Amino acid sequence: MTILLTTLNARYAHSSLGLRYLHANMGQLENRTRILELVIGINTAVAAEKILAADPAIICIGVYIWNAEETARLVSLLKAVSPDIPIILGGPEISHEPEQQPLAQMADYAIGGWGEATLPDICTQILNGSPPVEKFHKGKHLPLDDIVMPYHLYSDEDIAHRTLYVEASRGCPFRCEFCLSSLDKTAWAFDTDRFLGEMEKLYERGARSFKFVDRTFNLNTKKCLQILHFFLDRIHASPSDPVFVHFEVIPDHLPDVLKETIRQFPSGTLQLEIGVQTFNPDVQARISRKQDNTKSEENILWLRNQTRAHLHTDLIMGLPGESLESFAAGFDRLVSLDPHEIQVGVLKRLRGTPILRHTEMFGLVFDPAPPYAIMATSDIDFFTMQRLVRFARFWDLIANSGRFARTLPMIFGEKPFDRFMALSDWLFETGRTTHGIALDRLAALVTEWLVLNGADPDTVRITIGQDYAGKAHAKRQVQATTPSLPNEPKQAHVRQSRHIEKSAKAAGT
Repeated sequence: MTILLTTLNARYAHSSLGLRYLHANMGQLENRTRILELVIGINTAVAAEKILAADPAIICIGVYIWNAEETARLVSLLKAVSPDIPIILGGPEISHEPEQQPLAQMADYAIGGWGEATLPDICTQILNGSPPVEKFHKGKHLPLDDIVMPYHLYSDEDIAHRTLYVEASRGCPFRCEFCLSSLDKTAWAFDTDRFLGEMEKLYERGARSFKFVDRTFNLNTKKCLQILHFFLDRIHASPSDPVFVHFEVIPDHLPDVLKETIRQFPSGTLQLEIGVQTFNPDVQARISRKQDNTKSEENILWLRNQTRAHLHTDLIMGLPGESLESFAAGFDRLVSLDPHEIQVGVLKRLRGTPILRHTEMFGLVFDPAPPYAIMATSDIDFFTMQRLVRFARFWDLIANSGRFARTLPMIFGEKPFDRFMALSDWLFETGRTTHGIALDRLAALVTEWLVLNGADPDTVRITIGQDYAGKAHAKRQVQATTPSLPNEPKQAHVRQSRHIEKSAKAAGT
């Protein structure tokens, strides 16, 4: 009988690094363990059937903010159909406040935090006929040298068709109160030579896309440089077969030696995720976020003008004490730096994070259902927050999509936030939806809004026509060079905020 490790990923293209860490560290139970990855949106009965078809002796499920509700339905059904099979839950959504969660109460056991040492212990006790009495277990932190790296568990199909998540370090020394890493005491780095040995094996197997989930990749300059040069060497050795790497960096720490290395990456090979979150110094201090805003601006502008890296920046709306005017000022400030993407995320109440200490003073109201998005604050009422949510959705469709690159300056004018908010409000009033808008329809609506707001009709049509032509050419180029992928299930909740996605990085955290 099998020890089955499973989870509901946000989409097919994602792969669970956490499950692979658990599998690699099962010790004597490794040969009895297998992974089954499912996708949110799957019929609950079908998911249960797939799980039970593996003839599991123990079912272990990773629970995240994006799959918590569906996992609750799945566990309920599994317990109804096969009540004697023990179910063990882990992951960030179950690691904190488990006593308050009906999902945790339905399961037999729950592990909070790291699971590499704790899960095999619990499974061994169950299989030996002496299961633990207690339901809730705190995961044991192992020295990173004692953790078996999981990268051999990426299959050839994973390498060919899915995002490969990797981590050179765990934890974070910073204390940003909206983030689960605020609970860490420090950051722990894997031995760099050992880690790069694993990356070399993946590379030799054909892996060309590596997404690092480290919270602060550029924290240690020496280690950061070693890893960057590892990929640069392979890019330079095979320029016709380039590597793509994604890192999250803190924006105010880019020493010159790091800048010069980043400058060497060719176009299309490096993406940097830069968490600005807010430019308001009072809000930064309130949420324990240390950030030199001037230095951050200088570095983002330098990266944009002096390198070919793709810059993905993040802002969070709904932080305690951040008014609409303050958020708008920060948005305009970031727009002026011209990053390739601005991810406008809504604050979410991640279980265990200290952001709740501001609830009373700043009137924080969160949706009680996952993903626990902020609904209102003392500075931004519910109706305004809903406008911001729609703003973020239309921003994705228009700005982050790259479909309206030439048109955006016409939309922005001198006050990008105010203008785009006006466009967002008008689009919603006109169509009453933020989803299911065909590109042709969206382009026609943007054209109409610009003309209504004083733009020359011929100039607008020519500009949007150029955007269309550019996207059509790019699409033909991609279609000509990209191999076919297996059918990917279409899901309603595949777009998650970046800090949530990265919480899948470690086993149980």
